[in-house]
Amino acid sequence: MAADQPPVSLVVAEDDSGTRLDRYLAAALPDLSRSYVQHLIGDGHVRVNDALVKSSYQVQAGDSVTILLPVPKPSDIVAEDIPLAIVYEDDDVVVVNKAAGMVVHPAPGHARGTLVNALLHHYPRMQIGDDLRPGIVHRLDRDTSGLLVVAKHDRAKAHLQVQQQARQMLKVYNALIDGHFKEGQGVIDAPIDRHPQDRLRMAIVQGGRPARTHYRTCEVLGPYSLVDAKLETGRTHQIRVHFSHKHHPVIGDPLYGSRRSATALGLRRQFLHAQRLGFTKLDGSWLELTAALPSDLQAVLDELRARYATTNAPFDPGTPWWDQQPSSS
Repeated sequence: MAADQPPVSLVVAEDDSGTRLDRYLAAALPDLSRSYVQHLIGDGHVRVNDALVKSSYQVQAGDSVTILLPVPKPSDIVAEDIPLAIVYEDDDVVVVNKAAGMVVHPAPGHARGTLVNALLHHYPRMQIGDDLRPGIVHRLDRDTSGLLVVAKHDRAKAHLQVQQQARQMLKVYNALIDGHFKEGQGVIDAPIDRHPQDRLRMAIVQGGRPARTHYRTCEVLGPYSLVDAKLETGRTHQIRVHFSHKHHPVIGDPLYGSRRSATALGLRRQFLHAQRLGFTKLDGSWLELTAALPSDLQAVLDELRARYATTNAPFDPGTPWWDQQPSSS
């Protein structure tokens, strides 16, 4: 292994105890596919408590897992001069405000025009490969807009991955949902995994990956609600699946909701936007960024506010727990 490829070290949390090693790593390091993780384990690049184990090993709380990533193969992905909305940049990371409609990774049917294609043009020294995809730490769905952080080099990537695995990154989304939650704010705690019949969808599955979403209602707008959603975990489609599970799907969601309301509102995609992102930089300082709603979502919100302003009493959602200051006592 090259000297500039530092090992990634993880400590298994209590709620991951009993999970297969390959499944645990694929979830903890979302830029690595499960098949690639299995190759790493089989080739001896993964150790648990300093011992070689099989992919089927069931991790236990407190296990120390070390991954030695080999040098990525040269990328055959085409660099494309695609504009990027860069909201922050330093020597280690870049944070982009991803537009709706942009896919993050190249995939069948989306080989060009992705965020990775754009990053290769703007930052040609980033080593982004088909399997390793260094730099990409977390994902946003194609039709979800908002903030996404990308590491410029391996040390920054490992630093961000450890924070994500330890649930220390702040990720808050704006969503317009159908209906209203009874409580001003609360937590949805329901395990998520691949839908047993439809492999394109995720679902609430007994024995699935632990998933927790904190929500806070910001405005009641007639039959809709504008909510903030904070991810405690980062499962695929988590907010969309959790809100649909509670019978309050995201407006415009083609997989877990209905487009009927979206069409009436002139909305052509799901109303979901990654509005706030916070993490610790390599120098130890905390960085927190915000991104305003894009024009298509803001137009819908303005229309709803004008339509229902006189029919709803003022709503005070209270301060969400993630913004509350600690007691001085």
